Amino acid sequence: MPHISVKLWTGKTEAEKKKLAEELTKTAMSLLGNGEESFSVAIEDVEPHEWKEKVYMPEIIGRKEKLYKQPGYKM
Repeated sequence: MPHISVKLWTGKTEAEKKKLAEELTKTAMSLLGNGEESFSVAIEDVEPHEWKEKVYMPEIIGRKEKLYKQPGYKM
């Protein structure tokens, strides 16, 4: 049962988040072969001034072994 978790800066609309969840699910379905009912998608807003503390340090730097795509920025 794949679960996709997305963190992004605040400011995206509910419609944009729903579309992102739909597109992530479609792409994951085509790559993994699971049916739509197998997927869940969570989207969490993070304030830009909290990004380093809440996302960059713990999830990008602190979990490099789990990161499949490196960001193109450094903090």
